[in-house]
Amino acid sequence: MAHTAGGSLRAGIEDKKLDAIWDYRISPLFSERERIALDFALAAGSQPNAVTDELFATMKQHWSDTEIVEIVAVVSLFGFYNRYNDTMATPLEAEPIEVGEKHLAAHGWSIGKHRR
Repeated sequence: MAHTAGGSLRAGIEDKKLDAIWDYRISPLFSERERIALDFALAAGSQPNAVTDELFATMKQHWSDTEIVEIVAVVSLFGFYNRYNDTMATPLEAEPIEVGEKHLAAHGWSIGKHRR
């Protein structure tokens, strides 16, 4: 979570938008297209997978097939990374710790077993 938040900032997402991610469904900072992609990513990353035919059809109204493939690839790759790093209790580096403490801790994030 902290790595992804840091990557978002490096990709140009503003602090205020990252801080609003918890309320993306109602925040005016997010477009309908972004809301649908975030709903889709959450469903695709759920265990068991919660992507419905209806949600997939809604994605196709806003995203191309190529973009959907890329979104699913990123969700899947990060699912792998998260499972691996959580199992191995991989220590976090300084940058994701700083991002996590600044942007995520107020919403329940903690470094937990990933402390150095």
